[in-house]
Amino acid sequence: MHDALQDPIANPPLHIRDWPAAERPREKLLARGPGALSDGELLAIFLGSGLRGQDAVTTARQLLAAHGPLRRLLECAPPELAQLPGLGPARACKLAAALELAHRHLSAELERGETMSDPGAAGRYFAQRLRGRPHEVFAVLFLDACHRALAFEEMFQGTLDGAEVHPREVVRRALAHNAAALIVGHNHPSGNREPSAADRAVTARLKHALALVDLRLLDHFVIADGPPVSLAARGWV
Repeated sequence: MHDALQDPIANPPLHIRDWPAAERPREKLLARGPGALSDGELLAIFLGSGLRGQDAVTTARQLLAAHGPLRRLLECAPPELAQLPGLGPARACKLAAALELAHRHLSAELERGETMSDPGAAGRYFAQRLRGRPHEVFAVLFLDACHRALAFEEMFQGTLDGAEVHPREVVRRALAHNAAALIVGHNHPSGNREPSAADRAVTARLKHALALVDLRLLDHFVIADGPPVSLAARGWV
């Protein structure tokens, strides 16, 4: 027997505007803030509409299921995003532009030379710059005596497994910037956020080399899946 309950013509899918107000992504964002939305709901707001016969949330969830999680999807290059169903060239360009806006917003605090009083801000900045890189990158944020940002440099690049760090070169660049303190960070392309024994050893060698010229190492962040890991918070700096 034909089941009318399964007939998409007899029972077309509800449009988002037909959902209860508290469940609509835009209304939920306005009432409760963007943090209350799931990854799919946030992506749905960006899409605006879904594939034919689907609402935006369904299309967004399908994108995440097939090409996610969200971080992996957002790390795709614009030409790759343009090939995905529900995106296309125009939305891929808008998404890339939105990500760049977020990157510049996060960078603005450092570019204004504001004091790095919030350790989490530095961790987020390193994550924005290093997460998703296919090879390990070791970067340094140079600070003045008031812990205001002077410069950010990607100093060493390596393989999937590691990058060779030369403390003498870090000291040389710190002196060139007339820095008083440094924050360093590197990524783990494997996604494993746990600092390795080599990470701890590099931190100790770098701290010792900097101390010889009266420079302070404030923190070392490991960037991988999840929040940045602070070696200072673990007592290893």
